[in-house]
Amino acid sequence: MKMAIKICTLVILLGMGSAQAADFRVGVVDTERVLRESAPAAKAEKKIEKEFSGRDQEIKKLMRQAKELQSLLEKDGSKLSDADHRNKERELTAMNVNLQRMQREFREDLNLRKNEELSIVLEQANKAIQAIAEAEKYDLILQEAVYRNPRIDITDKVIKHLAGEATDGKDAK
Repeated sequence: MKMAIKICTLVILLGMGSAQAADFRVGVVDTERVLRESAPAAKAEKKIEKEFSGRDQEIKKLMRQAKELQSLLEKDGSKLSDADHRNKERELTAMNVNLQRMQREFREDLNLRKNEELSIVLEQANKAIQAIAEAEKYDLILQEAVYRNPRIDITDKVIKHLAGEATDGKDAK
């Protein structure tokens, strides 16, 4: 008799679990895609590009000057006096050292700014995901998965939601 009660209880619990599982909604978001394709990500990329374009042009100008000086030394180096040749070589060495320093600082600053801007976009994406989850009654949303069925992928919804926020933000300004 006790065994029959345990079996009945187990069957009822399993039945309740499968009924609850049927109502369980799961979604998956491809965060990398959101960071590549969303309106805030594109806006951040343009902002960074504008912010760093001056320094990039300065580095390119210095690179052209170094190449011109290198060409001068290769073509006309034998025509220069020893003192002038040494001075031009020192100038070229100093240019190259300065250029390497500028490039390193540029990369470091660029990476830092990209990380700052991407963290802002990621925060906006998380808010969009939460809003979608609440509005559409999702129980669980994962941001990274080894495999995702397109049926549960809500990345497009998140990108559209962020595009709507970007449009709303433009109207407010």
